[in-house]
Amino acid sequence: MALGREFAKFGTVGGLGIFVNLAVFNLCRATTGLPVVRCSVIATLVAIAFNYLGLRYFAYRDRDKSRRSREIALFAVFSAVGLVIENGVLYIATYGFGWDTPFQSNLFKFLGIGTATLFRFWSYRAWVFRALPAREPAGDGDGSPHGDPTNSTSKPAAYHPETTAPPP
Repeated sequence: MALGREFAKFGTVGGLGIFVNLAVFNLCRATTGLPVVRCSVIATLVAIAFNYLGLRYFAYRDRDKSRRSREIALFAVFSAVGLVIENGVLYIATYGFGWDTPFQSNLFKFLGIGTATLFRFWSYRAWVFRALPAREPAGDGDGSPHGDPTNSTSKPAAYHPETTAPPP
């Protein structure tokens, strides 16, 4: 259930990112004389910046924020790999097969985005926006406070060096 919610949030940010990516791509193609793949790289970079903000402050806002510079560096590395995947599909279609009409360019740009999204979801989830460690409830796991003399279970109290003196 939690993975489904996470994927929905990632998908919301990603869907908006696809819109940003394709809008910038088509605007660049229509208003500049830049080659198709160069317009695509520019659009991908704009979408990466948009997606970082959306992922950090919406989809993964509850994740570990203690090492922000490491997070940004990993995000940049995995985004760069995604950029290569995404634009590699467009490059092969355009220069390998000569498919460079506006419809074909948008189709292969979209297919590249989809392929790169699979990689990005896995890498961002596993390496960039890491989950915080689960919190243990107070006590030794059975509901009774640590060191409570009324602890009548057969399980002895757990030793927690940060809260108790070492055993004799």
